[in-house]
Amino acid sequence: MGYHARYEKYFVYGMLILICLLIIGGLLAALTHREEGLIGRMRREGEQKNADEEEKAPEEEKAPEIVINNPNIRVLIMTNGYANIVHPSVEMSSASGFCITFGDQTQEAGPEQPLTFAPDDPRFQSGQIRVSAKDGGEIALNSIQRGCGTPSYAGVIELRTTAEGIAVINELPVETYLCRVVPSEMPCTYELEALKAQAVCARSYAYQQMQSFAYPEYEAHVNDSTDYQVYGNSLPQEATNQAVAETGGQVVRYQDRLVTTYYYSTSCGKTAGVEAWGTAPNAENQYLQSVEVRDEQGDYEAGLPWYRWEAKIPAGTLSGLISQNTGTNVGTLQSVEVTRSGAGGVALQICATGDAGSVTVDTENKIRRALGGSGYEIVNQAGTAVASTALLPSAFFTIRREGDVFIVSGGGFGHGIGMSQNGANEMAKKGKNYIDILTMFFREVSVGG
Repeated sequence: MGYHARYEKYFVYGMLILICLLIIGGLLAALTHREEGLIGRMRREGEQKNADEEEKAPEEEKAPEIVINNPNIRVLIMTNGYANIVHPSVEMSSASGFCITFGDQTQEAGPEQPLTFAPDDPRFQSGQIRVSAKDGGEIALNSIQRGCGTPSYAGVIELRTTAEGIAVINELPVETYLCRVVPSEMPCTYELEALKAQAVCARSYAYQQMQSFAYPEYEAHVNDSTDYQVYGNSLPQEATNQAVAETGGQVVRYQDRLVTTYYYSTSCGKTAGVEAWGTAPNAENQYLQSVEVRDEQGDYEAGLPWYRWEAKIPAGTLSGLISQNTGTNVGTLQSVEVTRSGAGGVALQICATGDAGSVTVDTENKIRRALGGSGYEIVNQAGTAVASTALLPSAFFTIRREGDVFIVSGGGFGHGIGMSQNGANEMAKKGKNYIDILTMFFREVSVGG
């Protein structure tokens, strides 16, 4: 074989070897890239999973302990009748005079003349205005009225101007606040142990609300109406002050966590669980279960007026109310049925059917509102007839039709979840103390500081 032939042969072999090496290298590179991509993706997914877990961790970890140390609560004071959160103007007086702070300035005013603030007061140019009584006493807010007449407030009255008027915020220690909540939420003539139970409920509720601002624009935790807890509608009384003092700093906890302690007027002998509000039971709300409000002698509230009640509503009246309240024209009602009930017998769902359509209503508040409104009377078991209001007294009821009248037979007054205030009072009359009361209405809870 000649030189050129041998050269061509070796050249071909060399090229074949080079091509093979390139193919193998390419395959290795491709495999490496694929593996790096897979591993990288797994790593990134792992990092994302860890990040997600880290983001979720605060929800899964135990919540920080809330310190019970009598901090200040900020209460937005509403207008007359709790109609608005902004006042057109504000007038206040104090027997000892005032200390007025705005920006970096402080003014003093004597008690001779009331202070009046309008939205265009030049002192608002420095921001909010803070007013306190000179001797640390109370300030009367003359421009509004409450059940007790002209209300007065301890602590500081803070004014903030808005486009609509003036927002009024009362800042004061929570224990002082409770002295005007307890008599506004429960009659001061009730048994002391019932008042103490109310004080602990109100304190627990207040501390829960103080974890955030209900009105961030005013840095206010609550307002003074039934939206939260009624505050300042009744004057402090010796018995209610005693209840607050003797339970000072005590709250209700479930599984070591401070909980919201709901309350209402009267039970029908049983309470409702959170399902009545459309809330699914879970590990955190198991303290709000349906319980029987009774002892071995029977229901504690069996002798009270609103333990049982009845309403006879003409079909035409109820037809109009349901259509108006639900926004669904059902025409003339043919039937109203409770289609789903919860623990204790509370209505969770109703279906109203008329000749023009039907409507289904869920949860206790919406059900009570659907059947509420003016135009009929409700007679309690004491024989007292009262005019119907926006809400049916409770969602513990049955309903039937007799001719052209729907008869609603029910029991209790209020939403039915948590503590019955009248039940607490009846328990106290039988020698139960406030811890007995609270641990019956709120399951497996502890009471303490």
